[in-house]
Amino acid sequence: MSALVESTAPAPVRLVSIGKRYAGTSALDDVSVTIEVGTVHALVGANGAGKSTLGKIIGGVVRADEGEMFVDGEEVRYSTPTEARRDGIATIAQELSLVPEMSVMENVFMGIEPHRRGFVSWRQMRRRYAELIDRSGFDLKADVKVGSLRAADQQKAEILRAVNTDARVIVLDEPTSSLTAVETEQLHTLIRGLRANGTTIVYVSHFLDEVLDLCDTVTVMRNGHVVRTAAAEAETEATLVAGMFGAAVSAEKLDTSAPVHGDVMLEVAGLSRADVLNNIALNVRAGEIVGIAGLVGSGRSELARAIAGADPIDSGTISVAGEERRIKSPADAIDAGIAFLTEERKKDGLFLELSLAANTTFANLGEVSANNMLRRGVERERTRALLGQVGVDPPAPHARAKSLSGGNQQKLVFARWLFCAPRVLILDEPTRGVDVGSRAAIHLLIQRLAADGAAILMISSEIEEVLGLAHRTIVMRRGAVVREFPADPPLNDVMEAAFGLPGSQQ
Repeated sequence: MSALVESTAPAPVRLVSIGKRYAGTSALDDVSVTIEVGTVHALVGANGAGKSTLGKIIGGVVRADEGEMFVDGEEVRYSTPTEARRDGIATIAQELSLVPEMSVMENVFMGIEPHRRGFVSWRQMRRRYAELIDRSGFDLKADVKVGSLRAADQQKAEILRAVNTDARVIVLDEPTSSLTAVETEQLHTLIRGLRANGTTIVYVSHFLDEVLDLCDTVTVMRNGHVVRTAAAEAETEATLVAGMFGAAVSAEKLDTSAPVHGDVMLEVAGLSRADVLNNIALNVRAGEIVGIAGLVGSGRSELARAIAGADPIDSGTISVAGEERRIKSPADAIDAGIAFLTEERKKDGLFLELSLAANTTFANLGEVSANNMLRRGVERERTRALLGQVGVDPPAPHARAKSLSGGNQQKLVFARWLFCAPRVLILDEPTRGVDVGSRAAIHLLIQRLAADGAAILMISSEIEEVLGLAHRTIVMRRGAVVREFPADPPLNDVMEAAFGLPGSQQ
């Protein structure tokens, strides 16, 4: 057993029987964990296991519904991150909290600016910032606006900000998901230095090799429960995967066995973007559902956005129905016959204040217009028909999109793209945030669209959903395709490929 487990030092953070629910769904149930002083303590689990929620509770980002939390032996009930920071706990979440219009240095020192004679001492701030940069090894210019930085550099600025507060406990949620290998090693060196100086790190990550290399203790979570807490040296990647998924996990099974003989509708070759996508090659045939599996930071959504013209690429080709297409924008993708259902339907997929009719037809206004005038009757008729096809009830063209439930909002996005009759349909998290009934209806809709000849590329954080629908499954890891499986592959094989276990790559 490692020295950290034998330590008798007081635990800076102890959680007892923590429970948390969202809209009646349990995210955490009876979770008890002790975080020892001066250690790196990992929280690992599959998507939806509750590890990020637990980290947010420690950092005051969310408040537990049940249970107790103790810091240095005193019970606390944080309602905000500010309250946690007063006790020396800083959180760096996946959703960063920087001010885009301020410089990196201003963000790092926000609220703790050095003063001299009642005024901010910019000279002292620059000196201390240079010391932080030297200590971390990060290459971040002090005066660059945060909003102009790429995601990885924004994350580094957030890390510097936490280090600069002299926090005793730092919660890092997927800190390396957008970092390069060199930047990841820089971060690990910084974390080891913090640990050596007595700082406690709570490390939430999907990357099991990093966890085993960096952390002292690992808590394995599954479906909102703690499976076990153990010394990292007592674990392997295989034992962690087994703990995260259990001995037997069955996927929701639909009919994925039908042979696919359609022509190749989508072909991607050599698709690359620096630090994001690495030489991606794949194809999807007419009538085929190809699932993309992978962990946070694997590049799944970035691949979808690149094919759909929402994000740029550095190199590579995209062909539709055998014809290479130059896709530089979503409009180019639509012209090529590619439809894209974004994972953020409220932010990127819908006009919530507009009617169902406007949301359904705006990408194809020429079909419901004449002489540059909108034909309202035709628009309403087409909208009712499409909403009926996807199961929006009631199919009321005049209703506002914001009045619909989450499931019906997602069906509304499907209706829009059915209007365009796309040859290729890219689905990013098609059932996120919908109820069980809507989920089943969307699954049947996806299968019907494939049966009608659409080529479907589907991404889901729920591996069971991918395996339940896909004729083939492609696994991504750190921006690259690492494995491809036929229909109904063993879940363990897919997860081992996603986590990069030795022997899982082809």
